[in-house]
Amino acid sequence: MTALDIPAGSPFGPENLPYGVFSVGGDGPRVGVRVGDSVVDLAVALGSGVFAAPTLNPFMAQGFERWVAVREQVTALIAGDVPDRAVHPVAGVRLHLPFEVADYVDFYASEHHASNVGRLFRPDAEPLLPNWKHLPVGYHGRAGTVLVSGTDIVRPSGQRKAPGDALPSFGPSTRLDIEAELGFVVGTGTPLNTPVPVDEFARHVFGAVLLNDWSARDIQAWEYVPLGPNLGKSFATSISPWVVPILALEAARVPLPGQTDPEPLPYLRESRSWGLDIDLAVEWNGEEVSRPPYREMYWSPAQMLAHMTVNGASSRTGDLYGSGTISGPAKNQRGAFLELTWGGQEPVTVKGEERSFLLDGDEVVITATAPGANGGRIGFGEVRGRILPAR
Repeated sequence: MTALDIPAGSPFGPENLPYGVFSVGGDGPRVGVRVGDSVVDLAVALGSGVFAAPTLNPFMAQGFERWVAVREQVTALIAGDVPDRAVHPVAGVRLHLPFEVADYVDFYASEHHASNVGRLFRPDAEPLLPNWKHLPVGYHGRAGTVLVSGTDIVRPSGQRKAPGDALPSFGPSTRLDIEAELGFVVGTGTPLNTPVPVDEFARHVFGAVLLNDWSARDIQAWEYVPLGPNLGKSFATSISPWVVPILALEAARVPLPGQTDPEPLPYLRESRSWGLDIDLAVEWNGEEVSRPPYREMYWSPAQMLAHMTVNGASSRTGDLYGSGTISGPAKNQRGAFLELTWGGQEPVTVKGEERSFLLDGDEVVITATAPGANGGRIGFGEVRGRILPAR
């Protein structure tokens, strides 16, 4: 038996208990919980076959009461001794995509980001379009290109047309960008024509991950009128391997910063807001360049889910939806390089070099922490990606 050593101040203490899927040696992937610098194999520790699955989906589908019960079991387990063969050092395991992605939607929920992009893409018009403060704007992405952290990103190719060009051209993107986001994972879905009430969010959403919505801005700028993002976004979306339970984020809840003029329509009104006080950090080639604050988001994840299903659309276990780029009012709080460098007009210095967009070989790492239940901080781990040349 092993008594788990949790370092003081660890972001992976008993207040967190994020779930992931891991493997060791030639063994198949299975579900574990991170505790300090260890991974606890739940199939061994709890004796339940649902955790021997290679994804979190079977467990998530068991529903809210089961999530609560397992969290209580794990909390009690790690307070005592854990079977030796259930404990593995984090450094010795391979981490996998933690759930099978059923569907993927990305929102556009930061007023600061939307306003900045509006000024860049439509300099002669109002930054926000008339619908933006009435509903969470979003688009459908591509579930099959959601990748686990550490997967290399191949530079995409596509059509681009610079403002001064007479005709479009084809080739590798020259304005490759990131979007620092949170992603929310649906645990229990809903049948067709069964909208999710805004206050039922925590019974349907299992947890949250870090998300990097890689974006080819030159491809996006040419294609997005009139139907919105497509090939400029669909080539890759990276997520962190650890899913922080919504149950662990109760202490991070904060009011939303706006939504008084106009007031949302009734189906979007929360009795208590699911705004979240989460601090992100973005590193570009090992140098921190931005600290986006999630508490500044205009729309909450509960409102996003309510809006996503209000038309009768079904939801499924494993559905993933992104918050959209997280940006704050200050320049060093912008969660995309498009904003941070103002479309390339105001380069930032990274490792002594002036930079605007991503070059081959660049690596981006996004991390985040939030307040925990006992006054400390809980962590999301990281989402990491390195750019490879176009093929």
